[in-house]
Amino acid sequence: MITTHKTINAAMRGNTLLMLYASSASTFTTAAFSAAFSAVATNRPDTSNIRELLLSDVPLLDVRAPVEYEAGSIIPATINIPILNNEERHEIGICYKEHGQEAAIVLGNQLVTGTLKADRMKQWAEFARSNPDGYLYCFRGGLRSRTVQEWLELETGIRYPLIEGGYKKMRQFLMDELERSLDPERSDLIIIAGKTGVGKTRVIDHLGPQRSIDLEGLAHHRGSSFGDTPEDIRQQSISQIDFENSISMSLLKLLAAADSPTDDDMRQRERTRVYVEDEGSRIGRFTLPHTLWTGMKQCNKLVIVDEDLEDRVTMILEDYIFDYGRRFVALYGEELGPVLHREKMLGDLARIRNKKLGSENLARLTGIMGSAFDEQESSGDTALHRVWISDLLSQYYDPMYEYQLSQRVDPEVLFRGKCNEVSQWAANN
Repeated sequence: MITTHKTINAAMRGNTLLMLYASSASTFTTAAFSAAFSAVATNRPDTSNIRELLLSDVPLLDVRAPVEYEAGSIIPATINIPILNNEERHEIGICYKEHGQEAAIVLGNQLVTGTLKADRMKQWAEFARSNPDGYLYCFRGGLRSRTVQEWLELETGIRYPLIEGGYKKMRQFLMDELERSLDPERSDLIIIAGKTGVGKTRVIDHLGPQRSIDLEGLAHHRGSSFGDTPEDIRQQSISQIDFENSISMSLLKLLAAADSPTDDDMRQRERTRVYVEDEGSRIGRFTLPHTLWTGMKQCNKLVIVDEDLEDRVTMILEDYIFDYGRRFVALYGEELGPVLHREKMLGDLARIRNKKLGSENLARLTGIMGSAFDEQESSGDTALHRVWISDLLSQYYDPMYEYQLSQRVDPEVLFRGKCNEVSQWAANN
């Protein structure tokens, strides 16, 4: 946002070039300047091919302000090294509205200069040298990204390509692509269904990203009332827009891989099949994109995972007591980790409000869970955990599942079996 392409060209044609260097005289020492120019410049052109860009997983340099980046980005291939921080962006935005673009550019040059500019230039140059196949972008592919591009070329000799249209174009592409990906002509949604604790997510893990979309993995949530992962509780770093972008990118890559030319009839049939776990409209704090949620509600093709109650209790015990316990300790240490794990589980249970469960049962299960953590801490015995898990499954989750299954119109059960049987069947169909 500091200058324009025309300004740079004019500067390079005249003595104004010296002024540009003078404005950042403290930016580079002679040695640093020579080292910067010793870098191999890239001659790759700017790109507007968003599909190829996203499929290639190349590193991306986002030069928007942190507040923009946090609201939504193209993850995980992106790093944010802004040309303007949040305060600078806000100040320049006010200037632009009150005095116009030219005044805003002048203010930008005043704000980003000297050692501040030198530090940002150093970070951009390091990214460009470390990622010679990458691209940079701002919101619309306008002043900010072109300024960074021009500064890099002028002061380091690196000609780093940008994404024409910027983040806005990528976001629009992904939302349009989500619609195209879910068109029945391109994909055939198959719902992995089953009661809580049967191992539906294990089926998705077995199939992998070539055959399935791991919605819970993308949401960093296990889907149940207890589904917030220890890591997401700590970070809360993924936005709703990030979640939507990730779903669209996952579908884009799955279908692109399936569309690869082949003479194998079985592979040709598999190319449109997309397995997803049965979910509600929300996974933790995220809402499923409307197109996907509508498609899942209308989908009548089911693969059902069945496990007996005791095996389901064992699976819940492993996921929410043992695994979560280990992860809390890894994040917070031996002393604080178990305390936070206990607080999280009791807090999640307290948030369950359901007439089928009832306040008396909720109070009873809360007492059992508390005693179970006490017993686990004192002796390592987890038998009491099995009691509250079993009761919660049979009295709360199972009736809810049966009701939701009854709401599906003319469901077609393609296969039914235990977790490992469903995994094998789905991998071959």
